[in-house]
Amino acid sequence: MKCYEIIEKLESLSPTAFAEEWDNIGLLAGRRDKEVETVYIALDATEDVIEEAVNLGADLLLTHHPLIFKKLDRINTDDFIGRRVYQLIRNDICYYAMHTNFDVMGMADAAADELSICEREVLCVTYEDDISKEGCGRVGKLPKRMSVADLAAFVKARFHVPNVRVFGDMGDIVEVAAVMPGSGGSYIKNAVNAGADVMITGDIDHHEGIDAVAQGLTIIDAGHYGIEKIFISYMEDFMKRELPELCIYKTEIKEPFAVI
Repeated sequence: MKCYEIIEKLESLSPTAFAEEWDNIGLLAGRRDKEVETVYIALDATEDVIEEAVNLGADLLLTHHPLIFKKLDRINTDDFIGRRVYQLIRNDICYYAMHTNFDVMGMADAAADELSICEREVLCVTYEDDISKEGCGRVGKLPKRMSVADLAAFVKARFHVPNVRVFGDMGDIVEVAAVMPGSGGSYIKNAVNAGADVMITGDIDHHEGIDAVAQGLTIIDAGHYGIEKIFISYMEDFMKRELPELCIYKTEIKEPFAVI
């Protein structure tokens, strides 16, 4: 199967029109006409990921976060981005990234599904036409009213994370939840305006956390990687279902840092 044929499938799932203007998505390295038999899926194009993709003979590397965000003045091995791009090109591996387009068309509902959130709506509208409104995050009702402590345990179990950070009273009862995979600090106001009791997200700093509580919003921080790693299994299932002729590999699920 040609690389461009796979791209057509990926973009039918998460059209590029849903990506933010500042984002850098799509085919970032490689040949559209390359014959692809083996795909490697990861959240980030780290050196370890690229090395494993090379060792497995991957023809296409698919990630959520783009390796290339800023303009590259040159590609050489003097810096870590250049080394990775060089390795991809040298080994004739096509590299495709699905970032904010997947956040809107894929990640948001997948995260809400993990938490069984119902009666859901878009948390932050980023795209609107005559037919629909789409955007980042979701807000709706939890499967039942529960304490913050019970919800924190539920989040840990559903996203398979070793720990979560909670800003708020563990004894409070919550019912309406917002979920914002990735970095949720800039979406706190959206959650407050939507009437959420709690927001499940990642990358919340001290001031964002205490300010959210002051506005009546509990925060459960399950980590950026903690939630967004669902991209890996989501895309594995999608590609096995839609492109069964391909050989699919995926990176090991492993937290990028340790808490001592």
